[in-house]
Amino acid sequence: MELRKGRHVVYMLHAHLIFITKYRGKVFTNEHLDKLKEMMDDICRNHQATLTEFNGESDHVHLLINYHPATSLSKLTNALKGITSREMKRHFPELNQVAWRKNALWSPSYFVGSVGGAPIEVLRQYIEQQNRPH
Repeated sequence: MELRKGRHVVYMLHAHLIFITKYRGKVFTNEHLDKLKEMMDDICRNHQATLTEFNGESDHVHLLINYHPATSLSKLTNALKGITSREMKRHFPELNQVAWRKNALWSPSYFVGSVGGAPIEVLRQYIEQQNRPH
């Protein structure tokens, strides 16, 4: 278990994020995904997070992020999607064609799930078995 430490906190928080392209357009190449990974890594660092794993296909990307308890996942997600949409279209003008209706690279929807640690049932049993004073 890799625990991270802050001034008053010890934590291990991981989230799995999935972003899909607008209209599920199959637009990404390997070069696009390499650039996205680089950008998303920088954005995560600026939001007290670490991009632990990244991969994708032509129409979506998966991110595994380790984040600080003070980090808002919705704000981090907005930064990841907003900055990469703008910067990817600047670096790769051909991506502007994807976004012709709303000028957006990403669908407004996304998936986020918490991951890691013990299964919920194991945690429930651990909490139930605490030696509560009478």
